[in-house]
Amino acid sequence: MLLTGRTLSFSGDPAVEASSVRYTEKGAVLVSDGNILWTGQAGEEPADLSAGAERHDYGDNLILPGFVDGHVHYPQIGVIASFGTQLLDWLKMYTFPEEARFADRDHADRTAKLFLDLLLANGTTTAAVYCTVHPESADAFFAEASARKLRMIAGKILMDRNAPQSVRDTAQSGYDDTKSLIEKWHGQGRNLYGVTPRFAPTSTPAQLEACGTLMSEFPDVYLQSHVSENIDEVQWVKELFPVTRSYQDVYAQFGMLGPRALYGHAIHMDEVDLAQAAETGTKYVHCPTSNLFIGSGLFRMHETRDAGVEVMLGSDVGGGTSLSPFATMKAAYEIAQLCGYSLTPEEAFWQSTSGGADTLLLGHQIGKIEVGFEADIVVLNLNSTPIIRQRMNQAKSLRDILFAQMILADDRAVRATYAAGRLVYQAED
Repeated sequence: MLLTGRTLSFSGDPAVEASSVRYTEKGAVLVSDGNILWTGQAGEEPADLSAGAERHDYGDNLILPGFVDGHVHYPQIGVIASFGTQLLDWLKMYTFPEEARFADRDHADRTAKLFLDLLLANGTTTAAVYCTVHPESADAFFAEASARKLRMIAGKILMDRNAPQSVRDTAQSGYDDTKSLIEKWHGQGRNLYGVTPRFAPTSTPAQLEACGTLMSEFPDVYLQSHVSENIDEVQWVKELFPVTRSYQDVYAQFGMLGPRALYGHAIHMDEVDLAQAAETGTKYVHCPTSNLFIGSGLFRMHETRDAGVEVMLGSDVGGGTSLSPFATMKAAYEIAQLCGYSLTPEEAFWQSTSGGADTLLLGHQIGKIEVGFEADIVVLNLNSTPIIRQRMNQAKSLRDILFAQMILADDRAVRATYAAGRLVYQAED
């Protein structure tokens, strides 16, 4: 299969090295057996490789790596855009009742299908996904992701206190179920597992200890949770764990920091927290639409990255308000502006593609339009709406083009999405 159009990829962080932006006005990507076989100027593809290839000419559309979402709750798609509370009340009013429904495998199957349909329609091909406490919810998600040959990270939530009984497990059952799911799904096809304690307040010390044990028993799985999202939540953690220095330090005490640990939000952190995260290689996921919607606070992107902490972007649906990477990038830009930093579109697109892949330690497999990489690709219509079209008429540089998309585009810009070289979404003409 040969795709032609404008091509964009990143060899590194454009905030560090401007030459890491790889843009070709008339480019081509040759795909075979799920991987990228060749890329370069259109018309220069090797005849021996491209002979007989199925050709897709995307004209002036932009071909780039599939988007990466570092933090999203698939069971919360049903409560997106629920009115009027901050984090802890939001969980009680909306999240927990909705997640209780996922004890029903049929409901989990239907929701996983809808969620992945929506994710691919937004151009996202890899995500770190929270399921519910029910093992059935993880089975449903991995089964649907497998059918589409997607590279996904997911895990069942562990939560054994401070929640309704319908969405609780125990320290032992959480450990047993998670171990069983890891053995069943991790590394099967393109599936990857993430040990998923919801957050420190809903896990007993015994359960957090079990999470640390799982990470030592299975060193190539991920761990994903939340940290310092909301002021009241931070105070609650102080009350529940009075002998620890900080919220993040709770996780440190149980061996839950490290290069495969992904913590959503990380808004209310001090210098010691940032230094600890940098030293251990722990990653933060910035979820800007959620932080604004729930009123959690402003993530300090520039300060956090200057401290040496790797940061990627996440939609955090359903606290977040959109699965669109454009909405996430736009909100990240606006929050950065309020914190005195102008997030460039090159940096935002990098964080949403190859930078996100690097943060997930998958930068050798996904996130680039390069030979040998898995062919997870999104094609963007750069003139998807009248207001974007008129703005594009004024664009004088690649930065102008990307910034217009970052601020004005939505799912209508996604023309096609490919996963492992297969067309998994195509917009209606």
